[in-house]
Amino acid sequence: MREGKAEVRRTDAEHNRVRILAAARVAFTVRGYAVPMREIARKAEVSVATIYRHFPTKDALIVEAFAEELALCSSIVEEGLAAADPWQGFVLVLEKLTEVHACEQGFRAFVAQLPRKLDFVADRARTLRMLLELIRRAKETGDLRPDFVLEDLVLALVANEGIQMEPASARVAAVRRFTALLLQSFRAHPAAAPLPPAVRVPFRA
Repeated sequence: MREGKAEVRRTDAEHNRVRILAAARVAFTVRGYAVPMREIARKAEVSVATIYRHFPTKDALIVEAFAEELALCSSIVEEGLAAADPWQGFVLVLEKLTEVHACEQGFRAFVAQLPRKLDFVADRARTLRMLLELIRRAKETGDLRPDFVLEDLVLALVANEGIQMEPASARVAAVRRFTALLLQSFRAHPAAAPLPPAVRVPFRA
């Protein structure tokens, strides 16, 4: 009898966890990191105490809610770090991150947390350690400007967030040109390489 009750409690706990993660993804996507935990609890139909039993901090909840996005980000950076030419690896990372950022709402929501919570990501994810190593190597080759810092990449992704266009194909085209401009500014000795085609962007004053 006790085993049956324990199984019911485990099942209920797992259902609560799933509801919490679903509610958190929506809440962080719409409201950002500042969303109160009580709002997530309300949407998940659980108590705030229940959330903290599963996730001891808001940071832990973000990491779990956007685990897929974090894994994707990690795989992109790992691919860039494996490139024989560090600058080309850096180019690959920036191009892929900005394009995925333009297409995937969940990824945009995850990246939106980085400026506010950079420390927790650096503490818990090897992704930033790999990225810092790639930046170091690209500087050593003389291709990446020596005053470039990780926060510049975060700033680029935040700026990329502002490219909101429909259809998606136009948004991706605009992101590619924006990324090419960024890469020219990040390079220590910019080369006069042709840019991707321009895209008509609606002006909002």
